Amino acid sequence: MGPTRDWLLPLYRQMQLIRRFEEEAARGYVQGKIGGFLHLYIGQEAVAVGANAALGPDDYVVTTYRDHGLALARGMTARAAMAELFGKDTGCSRGMGGSMHMFDAARGFLGGHGIVGGHVALAAGAAFKAKYLGEQRVTMCFFGEGATNIGGFHEGLSLAGLWKLPVVFVCENNGYSMGTPVERTLPARDITFKAKGYGIEGDRFDGHDVVEVHERLALAIDRARTGGGPTLVEVLTYRFRGHSMSDPGKYRTPEEVEERKKRDPLRVARERLAGLGVSEAELAAVDAAVETEIADCVGFADESPPALESSMTDFVYAPRSEG
Repeated sequence: MGPTRDWLLPLYRQMQLIRRFEEEAARGYVQGKIGGFLHLYIGQEAVAVGANAALGPDDYVVTTYRDHGLALARGMTARAAMAELFGKDTGCSRGMGGSMHMFDAARGFLGGHGIVGGHVALAAGAAFKAKYLGEQRVTMCFFGEGATNIGGFHEGLSLAGLWKLPVVFVCENNGYSMGTPVERTLPARDITFKAKGYGIEGDRFDGHDVVEVHERLALAIDRARTGGGPTLVEVLTYRFRGHSMSDPGKYRTPEEVEERKKRDPLRVARERLAGLGVSEAELAAVDAAVETEIADCVGFADESPPALESSMTDFVYAPRSEG
């Protein structure tokens, strides 16, 4: 059976929320409200939303520095996310992490991590913990194609394959490692070829359709949860903006970007919904509700108190246990 309108419409709303959140984050950066780096998820929304729709509430998610979309898909409030970008005490990491280090333990969102590929080994560790304790948790780890050349990627997949850990490794291949195209960084275009070297399964598919993402990742999640071991998944996607806000993206032609926008995840979802009988008026109502939420989170972040100096040490060390 295909998707129903009642199932797909909330996923469209999530993708629209991520898109508008990122657009307002870009505005805040230009206005000087956001410091440091800012890596936007515009164009890749179907991956985060489709993945979260397939995950359970107790599962773990570990990702790289392009983390706003996954944080929101996982259930982080737009208020907590925007306040973090603005460096406010009400942010998810008390304003100390910023764009690249969002975290929400209550929702199993174990970070944004700024060191390329280093978090892959952390994801293997989280999966090891779940298997060791007999939990039914699956860990899903996201990274870009550039991370597949990093030592932490090899270490994480090697141990996961050896111990058949309940983890799904998701490579979001958006075609560029910063500003360098894939053909100049990878000797083999199909990253899932590497799965065989670790004795694990591989899957590769287009990531612009949230329905397709959900269906394919659900299979890998079920394999991990039922003892079948890890999967290396390569999702072919595309970012419409530069690597970060400091990147004008001049290594791509306008024609290339416009051609890829024909497969915009939001456009694909709207077309699917229209086919299911959802009217433009209904979609406009969803968009309006998202606009209200975005305006609220920006206002909340503006009005929140700045990060506290005490937070620099209060949340670095775990409290000493008595006895």
